[in-house]
Amino acid sequence: MNAAASLRDTRRRAGLTQVELARRVGITPSVLSAYEHGRRQPGADVFLDLVRAAGFEPAWTRRLDDRRQGRRLAEVLTLAEALPHRPRPMPRARLSA
Repeated sequence: MNAAASLRDTRRRAGLTQVELARRVGITPSVLSAYEHGRRQPGADVFLDLVRAAGFEPAWTRRLDDRRQGRRLAEVLTLAEALPHRPRPMPRARLSA
């Protein structure tokens, strides 16, 4: 679900009109409509204000999809292999007699 659909769904679940929610946050209904239809992107602070004004407390975790995560891991490993490596001598164990 994208941000536009998420905002629209949140407002509808709260039982609010665009006018009511926009008034609570201090934006115009036309701006809220643009957010809900994907014509404009709200900043993170405005997005959170809208969700909270609808009576919800947002909670989410960011997770990459498996393919993208795999590509990033491969990039990191490739970069790590390209780093210069100078092995250090291992310290000798001290034997006490």
